[in-house]
Amino acid sequence: MARLDIERQHQLEPKRMEFAINEIQKKGYNIVRCGETKLQFEFMGHTVNFFPYSGWASGSTIKDGRGLKKLLRQI
Repeated sequence: MARLDIERQHQLEPKRMEFAINEIQKKGYNIVRCGETKLQFEFMGHTVNFFPYSGWASGSTIKDGRGLKKLLRQI
């Protein structure tokens, strides 16, 4: 399913990406891979994927869900 407001995504995504990277690094984790829409980092020996625009986080060592705050509480 395509996004309904692509222009809004292009405006907000870089800001959300930068904020998410800073907050994850404050917790002491290194960003392994950072793309245009997704970032990855290691948590308890496994890769966690986070999509800053939608807020979706997924990985085998966390409970999948939406929201950076929820992700930060888990790590």
